[in-house]
Amino acid sequence: MEQIIIERTTLADIKKLQEIGRTTFSEAFAAVNTEENMKEYLEKGFSEEKLTGELSNQDSQFYFALLDGKVIGYLKINTGQAQTEKLNLDALEIERIYILKAFYGQKVGQLLYQKAIDIAHEIRASYVWLGVWEENYRALRFYEKNGFITFNKHKFWLGDDEQTDLMMKKVLVNENELKVS
Repeated sequence: MEQIIIERTTLADIKKLQEIGRTTFSEAFAAVNTEENMKEYLEKGFSEEKLTGELSNQDSQFYFALLDGKVIGYLKINTGQAQTEKLNLDALEIERIYILKAFYGQKVGQLLYQKAIDIAHEIRASYVWLGVWEENYRALRFYEKNGFITFNKHKFWLGDDEQTDLMMKKVLVNENELKVS
C-alpha cells in the first residue's frame, strides 16, 4: 500500500469534504437507522452552508487522509468556542474521525487520531475529548484502546431519533512537563 498522507482541508475542498462526510457516515450508520433520519441528517449535517461555516471557523480544523490523491477518510477537531460541549477552553475535541469502509482495519483511523493528538500537544491542551454513539462498538473499542475513558453522556439527534453519545476523554501530559529542571 502506498503511504497515506494527512492534509489540512480548506474551503476549496468543500465538495470533497461533503462527499467523504456523507459516504462515510452512511457506511457507518445507514444499516442501523431509518432511511428518513439518515436522509435528513446527511442533507443538513453536510450541507454546503454548514460545512462552509465549519471550515471558516478558526477554532475548527479538518484533515483528509489521502491515498494516491484519493480521499479515504477525514478528521474534524474543535478547540475553544467551537467545541460542541462547553467544557474546558484548553481542551481539544475530536468531533469526527470517519474512514471509508474499504479501509477499515488498515490504520487510517489511527493516523487521523494521531494527528489530533499531535495538535493537542502543540496547543498544550489539557485533555482530548469526544462523543461516540453508545451503540458504535467499533469506535468505542478504538478509543478505549487509545486510552480514553467515559466521563459523561450527551444527547445526539439523528433526524427524529434521540440517541445517546458517551463522552470520553484522555488527559494529556505535555512533554515539557516531563522534563526535570
